[in-house]
Amino acid sequence: MGCTESKQTSGDDIVKKIRKPKPWNHSEPITRAQLARIRDEFWDTAPHYGGRKEIWDALRAAAEAELILAQAIIDSAGVIVQNDDLTICYDERGAKYELPKYVLSEPINLIRND
Repeated sequence: MGCTESKQTSGDDIVKKIRKPKPWNHSEPITRAQLARIRDEFWDTAPHYGGRKEIWDALRAAAEAELILAQAIIDSAGVIVQNDDLTICYDERGAKYELPKYVLSEPINLIRND
């Protein structure tokens, strides 16, 4: 009985359902290839700014997955989601992970003919 109560506070973080970011515009229209390049650049450099590589890897896998799988990845990695669109997360040690919207979804001004 006591265990259920002790998990009450951490349970809020675990059951927080993730979602894709709200529609957004890039500063200028970009192609799918340009978007892929800036995403790769972010993921290549992000671990150098702190946090654990395995959490960055889990966040990348979640960002590139469908929502149901992304939720499972986040839950199994022990990621604490502050913003339900994954733009701000923490690991169990308290390290902060900030993800730009461009790695989580496509802008509405994406040029689709490339």
